[in-house]
Amino acid sequence: MGSAYETTIKGYYPNATTTNQAVDLFLTMLERKLGLRPEQIMAADSICSDDLNSIQYPKRALEMLGPFRMGGLNGFPFTGLTGMGAFAHHVPDGGAVFVFHGPHVGISKSGEFGEIVRPGQEGRSACCGAAKAALGKLLRGEIKPGEVSELDYQQNQIEQLFVQAEARIRAAKEPLQEATEVMYEAIAGRVSLLADRTNYPTRWVILVGGILINTDRCEGSWVSVRRFSFCDAETDEETDLLPAMEAELAGL
Repeated sequence: MGSAYETTIKGYYPNATTTNQAVDLFLTMLERKLGLRPEQIMAADSICSDDLNSIQYPKRALEMLGPFRMGGLNGFPFTGLTGMGAFAHHVPDGGAVFVFHGPHVGISKSGEFGEIVRPGQEGRSACCGAAKAALGKLLRGEIKPGEVSELDYQQNQIEQLFVQAEARIRAAKEPLQEATEVMYEAIAGRVSLLADRTNYPTRWVILVGGILINTDRCEGSWVSVRRFSFCDAETDEETDLLPAMEAELAGL
């Protein structure tokens, strides 16, 4: 990727790094800190079901087992306790669970936030389309608090999250970026709640959260990491690895 595109991305997310580089660091640090190899780690992700996230999925992440898919539209963990419980019991003996979670957004090479050029297309399209659609309804005053339909349950749930944060989103310089922050907080909070209520047949529970950033065509994906920690189920002690990761990135 050219430096101009990187500058564009970091204009929105100053700590952004490529997902390939981030996964390399995740795995290196986990092996160094916990002695875990990728094949000992059962991975789950709670990211949007947008096909672009599969196309731009970091290859090294596939060295871990999985992934178990927890996310629906814009990454909210709609599989709930049942999904988290099922995934938790797929972990190899003596291994660990790893959950990456967060919403996604596109940033085009020409700098449009919330739009990208998809593979095989010439024009730009929305990314995340669900978030942009929900934001549009919010700004037009079309979301009714508490209105959720079985026919569009996931989209309606995103709308409800946005309407609860309406004043904050409307006041933002870039409403879609603020709405994406609202989504991240909701996803991270729900993943934490699900993790707290799940019994894992393993010692190590690793949680990684951030904003996933899609780019034009085959330029790959980036991530603004917000959380990188592991919990020792034997002691209930949580260790924050994010400062160490940021220090390593700064040294590259």
